[in-house]
Amino acid sequence: MTPEQILARHARAAARRAPLEHGWRDAYAHVLPRADQAAALFDATAADAAEQLAASLLAELCPPWSRWFALAPSRPDAAEAAAMEEAADTLQRHFDRSNLAQEVHQAFLDLVITGTGLLLVEEAPPGEASALRFSAVPLLSAVLEEGPSGRLDTVFREMRLPVPEILARWPFAELPPALLREDPEAEPARHRVLEAVWPDSRAGHRYAAVLADEAPRFLAQGGFAEAPFIAFRWLKAPGETYGRGPVTKALPDIRTANRVVELVLKNASIAVTGIWQAEDDGVLNPATVQLVPGAIIPKAPGSSGLTPLAAPGSFDVSQLVLEDLRARIRNALLADRLGLPAEARMTATEVLERSAQAARLLGATYGRLQSELLTPLVARSLAILARRGEVPPALVREGAAQLRYESPLARVQGRADAANTLLFLEAVGRMGEAAAAQVDAPAAARWLAKTLGAPAEVLIPNVEVP
Repeated sequence: MTPEQILARHARAAARRAPLEHGWRDAYAHVLPRADQAAALFDATAADAAEQLAASLLAELCPPWSRWFALAPSRPDAAEAAAMEEAADTLQRHFDRSNLAQEVHQAFLDLVITGTGLLLVEEAPPGEASALRFSAVPLLSAVLEEGPSGRLDTVFREMRLPVPEILARWPFAELPPALLREDPEAEPARHRVLEAVWPDSRAGHRYAAVLADEAPRFLAQGGFAEAPFIAFRWLKAPGETYGRGPVTKALPDIRTANRVVELVLKNASIAVTGIWQAEDDGVLNPATVQLVPGAIIPKAPGSSGLTPLAAPGSFDVSQLVLEDLRARIRNALLADRLGLPAEARMTATEVLERSAQAARLLGATYGRLQSELLTPLVARSLAILARRGEVPPALVREGAAQLRYESPLARVQGRADAANTLLFLEAVGRMGEAAAAQVDAPAAARWLAKTLGAPAEVLIPNVEVP
C-alpha cells in the first residue's frame, strides 16, 4: 500500500470506531479518571473494583514470577521433552526479567474498561536484562480491524512526535528539508506519524511508518514473521469488531451511584450549614451574616431575624439505593467472586469450589484471552529468542510443540480431576488387595504429577517395572 492508501484505510477504520469513543471516554472518566477529571468523581466503588479485577486477571492468567505455561513435544520423545522444558525455563527467565507484569496489568485495565486491550511485543536491544520488551498501547490511540480469521490482526497507531524523536526511532528516515530546518531553540513542533501493521500472505505481517504531513511519505517499511501488536477482547457481540468489557455493562449503575453520592454530599452540606431565611427589616443585611460560633446577628425589634428553613424531606432512602448500586457494581466487575474471601479460614473443598466458580464465570473470557493473548504472546516471544539463538529454531515450527497452560485458573479443572481420582484410589484401597492390584500405582502417580503441574524432577525416570 502507498502512504495515501494507508492513511485512507486508517480514516475509514477510525470513522467506524467513532461511535464507540464517547462511551469509552465516559467509562474512563468514571473508573480511571485523569488528574483533571477526578473532581467530578464522587464514588470510587467502580475504580476500586476495576483495579481488583485487572490484578486478579494477572494473578489468574499469567502470574509474575510463576510458571504459567509449559511446552511439550507433539510426539512422545524424552529428548525433545527435555529440550522443550529447557526452552520453557529460558522463556520464563526472560519474562521474569522483563516488564511483562507491569505492561500486561495496564493492558488488562484497558480490557476491563473498554473490552479491548493492546500489547506491543518488541525485541529489546542487546545488553538489556531481557530480550523482550512489552508496551501497553492505549486503545484510544489505536484503530483496529478484524481479519477473516476473526482476529484483530490489522493495527493502526497514531502518534505526535517531534523531529528528534522521529530520527531516534527511524534513523534512516528521509524527512523533508523544511522539517530539518526547524529552529532547535524553539519549542519543537509535533508531527503526525501513523504506524500500520497488517497481515500479508507472503511476508507474515507488513509494517509501515508514515509521516502524515501535507505530502505523506514512508519513514520506514518492513515485515514481521509474527504480529508485534497483540489485540485481545473480553467478549464481543456478533458483527462487532471491538470487545465489550464489564465496566460497559455496569456503566449505568456506576453513573447512578456517582450521582447519588453527589446528592448525598450536597444534602449533608445542607444538613450541616442549613438553609436560612431573613426578614428585610432594614437592620439585618443577609450578605454580611457569617454563621460561625459566637456570632452576634443584629435584628430589628419585633422582627423574626434569621430563621432556619426546614428541609423538604429525609434523604435516608439514598443509603438503601446506594448499597444496592454498589453491590451490583462489585458483582458486575467480579470483585466479590475473584477477590479475597471474607472468611479467612476455608476448607480445601471450599477453596476448590470457589476456584471452580471463578472458572465458570471466566470460562468464555478465559478461552478468548488464551486464544487472542496468551498463545500469540508465547509464540512471538519464542520467535524472538529463536532468532537470538537462545532456544532451538526448530521449536517455533508450526506443530513442533504443544503449548500447555499451567496458570491457577487453568489448573482448576485439573485439581477437580485429581480430587476425583484420589477419591477413587481411596475407595479402591478399602476394597482389599484384589481391587488394589488392578491399579497401576506408578502410572497413577505420574498422571497426578502431570495433572497438578508437579515438576518432572520429583519423579524417577520412567523405566519398566518388573
